[in-house]
Amino acid sequence: MAGRLPDRDIAAIRERVRIEDVVGEYVALKRAGADSSKGLCPFHDEKSPSFHVRPNHGVFHCFGCGEGGDVFAFLQKLEHIGFVEAVEQMADRIGYQINYEGGGTSVQRDRGTRSRLVAANAAAYEFYAAQLNEPEAAAARKYLTDRNFDGDAARAFGCGFAPGGWDSLTKHLLRKGFDIKELEAAGLSKPGRHGPIDRFHRRLLWPIRNLGGEVIGFGARRLFDDDQMTAKYINTSETVLYKKSQVLFGLDLAKREIAKGHQAVVVEGYTDVMAMHLAGVKTAVASCGTAFGDEHLAVLRRLLLDDNFWRGEIIYTFDGDQAGQAAALKAFSGDQKLAGQTYIAVAPDGQDPCDLRQRSGDGAVRDLVARRVPLYEFVIRGLLAEHDLDAPEGQVEALRRAVPVVSQIKDFALRKAYATKLAGWVGWDDIQQVVRRVGDEARRQRSGDDRTPAGRGAAARGSATVSEHPAARPSPADPALLPQRQSLAAALQYPALSGPMFDAVDAEAFTHPAYVAVRTAIVAAGGTSAGLGGAEWVSRVADNTEDLTLQALVHELSAEPLPVKSIDDIQRFVIGVIARTQEAWVGRQVAELKSKLQRISSTEESEAYISLFGDVVALEQYRKSLRDQAMGNSTGSAVG
Repeated sequence: MAGRLPDRDIAAIRERVRIEDVVGEYVALKRAGADSSKGLCPFHDEKSPSFHVRPNHGVFHCFGCGEGGDVFAFLQKLEHIGFVEAVEQMADRIGYQINYEGGGTSVQRDRGTRSRLVAANAAAYEFYAAQLNEPEAAAARKYLTDRNFDGDAARAFGCGFAPGGWDSLTKHLLRKGFDIKELEAAGLSKPGRHGPIDRFHRRLLWPIRNLGGEVIGFGARRLFDDDQMTAKYINTSETVLYKKSQVLFGLDLAKREIAKGHQAVVVEGYTDVMAMHLAGVKTAVASCGTAFGDEHLAVLRRLLLDDNFWRGEIIYTFDGDQAGQAAALKAFSGDQKLAGQTYIAVAPDGQDPCDLRQRSGDGAVRDLVARRVPLYEFVIRGLLAEHDLDAPEGQVEALRRAVPVVSQIKDFALRKAYATKLAGWVGWDDIQQVVRRVGDEARRQRSGDDRTPAGRGAAARGSATVSEHPAARPSPADPALLPQRQSLAAALQYPALSGPMFDAVDAEAFTHPAYVAVRTAIVAAGGTSAGLGGAEWVSRVADNTEDLTLQALVHELSAEPLPVKSIDDIQRFVIGVIARTQEAWVGRQVAELKSKLQRISSTEESEAYISLFGDVVALEQYRKSLRDQAMGNSTGSAVG
C-alpha cells in the first residue's frame, strides 16, 4: 500500500498541471479577459457561459452554480473520484513520480479505486485488440472488411475481438494483478455458475473512451448465429466509469474538430462513426447502448460553445422511418435556441452512413451532411407528407396539424418565415391567412402558459428561493461593495502584488459579513505575504473556513475576471482598488469624527475639541492621499 501524499508533491503537481488543458478536454473555453477563459459549466445546464477558468491562478469557478476550486477539485467533482485519485491521475498525466511518505516511491493504487478500474479497462483493450489478429477472429475481420474497413481503420478505432473461452479475459487480467471484485466493478467480468466469467464472448468489440481518452467500457456486436446473447449489440453495464447517458463513441477523436468546426454529427452506430470519420466527416459521434438524450446533448453543447452562446450545428442522421420522425419531434420540442441550430440528414432509401459509404463512396457520405435540412423544415414536411395535398380536404387537415407546430417557434422572424413556407408547401393561396393563424396560435399558447396556476406557483416558489437567504452572499453587482469585492479578488489572485498594502487594510473596511469572513480567512492563511500563490494559496484560504457558502465565495472571487484590458494594467489596478477600499473606510471614520465634533462645545471642552479636530485633519489628509493613489492607479475600469 502506498503511503501518505506529501504536501510538497501535491503543490508541485498542481503547479505543473495546466488547468486550462485539463478543463479544455471537457469544455470548450474562450478567452474572456487578460487572464480568464469561459465556457458552459459541466456541473449544471446553462445557456450562457458563466464558468470561468483562471490559468495563471490554477482555479475555476462557475458563477451560475457556485462550483469552484483547483484542478484536483475539478476532477473530483466531474469524475466522482477522491482527492488522492485526482492527484495521482494528474501525476500520471505529467509523468511525475510521487514520493509517498511511509510508502517509498511506489505508485501502486488502492484496490478498487477509479484508477485501478481504468487500468483494468486499458489492459482489457490491449487483450481484445491482440485477439483480433488471431484465427478465431476471422469472422470479425471479415465483418470489417465487408464494410470497407481495413486494418488501419480497425486500429484507428481500437477494434478488438472477445474470444470464445468463458474466462479468457478474466484469467488474463488476474495474472496481471487485478482481482475479481475490480473486474466485476469495471464491467469486464461477471459471476458464472462455476466462478467468474467474461462479459463478452465471440464478439467484435469497440472501446468506448471518455473525453480524456481513457477506455471506460466496450460495445460488442454479435457475429455468430449461435450466439447465446440474442441482442445484436451489448455494452458494458453501468459502472463507476461508464454512464451510458453521458458517453459518446468517437467523442475522444471528434472533440477538437467539433470545437474547431462548430459542428457535431450524431449517428446511430459504431460503424457509422467509422464511416463518417474515414469519409472526412470527423465530427461524428454515436450514443452507446441507449438513445441520444439530454445529457449527451449537454456534452456536445459545451464543446460547441462560441462567443455568442454558440453558432454551431448539430446534425442528426436519422433513418427516414417513424423512429426518426419521433426523435426529430423530441428535438423540436426541446431547447428552442438549440432547435434553431439543429439539422437532419436522411440518406437515400433509408441507408445508414456505413451502408452509404460502402455502396456509393466517401463523397456520398460528405454530400449527405452537406444536404442537411433544418430541423423545423424536416418536422413540418414530415407532417405534411401524411396528407394528400392535391385535395382541398388534405390541405385543410395539413394546416390544422402544422399550424400549432409552427407556432411553437419562439423566434418571431423565424416563425413568420416558416408560416410563409408552410403556405407554399401546402399550396394555400392566401399566405397572409396562414401567417395570421400561426401568430394567433402562438399568442394563445403564450397566454395560456402565463395564466396557469402552476406557472404562478412556480414563479412564487422561485422568488422565495432567491430571497430565502438574502444576506448569505453579497451581490456581485452592488456598486457600494464593488471595491471591497475587487480587493478580495485581487488578494486571492495576485497575493504578491497585493502584499503588505492589502494586509494593512483593517477588517472593518469590509462592510458585508461575507467579505469580512473572507478577509479573516486570508489573515488566518498567513496573509498575502505568506509567499503562496495560485491554486495552493486559494485552497489555503478556503480551508480556513468550514462554511461551504464562504468556501464557494472564495473560489468565486479567485476566478472572477478583473476589469483590466491587459496584463500590464494588473499592478496598477490592484494598488488602485485596495486604496479605494481603504479610502472608503477612512471616509466613514472621518464622518463619525465630524459627527462627534458637532456634539462637542469648542469653548467648554476646548482640549477635547482640538484633539478631535486634529484627528479629523490627519484622517482627511490620509484619505486624500488614498484617493490620489486610487485615481492615479485607475485603469479606467470599475475602480474610478
